[in-house]
Amino acid sequence: MFRLMTCSVATVLLMSVAYAGSEVFIGRRVAGTTPFDRIDHTAWDTLLKKYVDSNGMVNYRAWHSSPADVRALDQYLSTLSTGRANQSTKTGKLAFWINAYNAATIRGILKEYPTTSIRNHTARLFGYNIWKQLQLYVGGKPHSLEGIEHEILRKMNEPRIHFAIVCASIGCPRLLNEAYTPQRVQQQLEASAKDFFRRSQNFRHDKAANRFYVSEILSWFATDFGADQAVQLKRISQWLPTAAAQQAAQRNAVSLSYLDYDWNLNEQ
Repeated sequence: MFRLMTCSVATVLLMSVAYAGSEVFIGRRVAGTTPFDRIDHTAWDTLLKKYVDSNGMVNYRAWHSSPADVRALDQYLSTLSTGRANQSTKTGKLAFWINAYNAATIRGILKEYPTTSIRNHTARLFGYNIWKQLQLYVGGKPHSLEGIEHEILRKMNEPRIHFAIVCASIGCPRLLNEAYTPQRVQQQLEASAKDFFRRSQNFRHDKAANRFYVSEILSWFATDFGADQAVQLKRISQWLPTAAAQQAAQRNAVSLSYLDYDWNLNEQ
């Protein structure tokens, strides 16, 4: 177990390291005072529009070279720290935690930059693991990227989150260059799902061979889309880019192969 740093409620813990272990904390250790629906994501939206292109590629070099915009990201993460689940809607929770995951990931990469892959910072046995040990305070409690994904977002029974949360890799879905919001998150998730399957790195249909080539995301999280292949294919059919692919999925008339995942940094 690790020991939390002793601090006053108002102390900012931006990128501070715990005294024991190698945990890295971002945000502030404060009580949750603002329902997720009322958290202001404007600062995150502004940063995304400035540094992320329409294909989800990030200008990490420019962002890393701007202390003002690194501070702006830290300030946004501190805003997220004040969030609370009470009196929050499902759409408010979805938007909050998707933004939290993506913003924390970007901050983790900026901390390590220059780097070529997030996998350079995911030690399995010894050393720093960004997915486990980079932790964002929300409502006074630290949340790892792994915890946000598996213990919060996946438990919301919304499989489209897999087309929205981004692990800073080319093989990931596109990082949307706007913040998710409670008012628009359903439309944004739908657009992100359709965008995901339009990209050949994520989906290809070989009609002659009756085969889909799909991202490994659909293998790793298959059960989030249904109990078996027939249900899973029917679930994704609505997002597939052609009528032929949609019909094949609805009939469960294809075999599946998985495309190699590209862990190289999603850098412009």
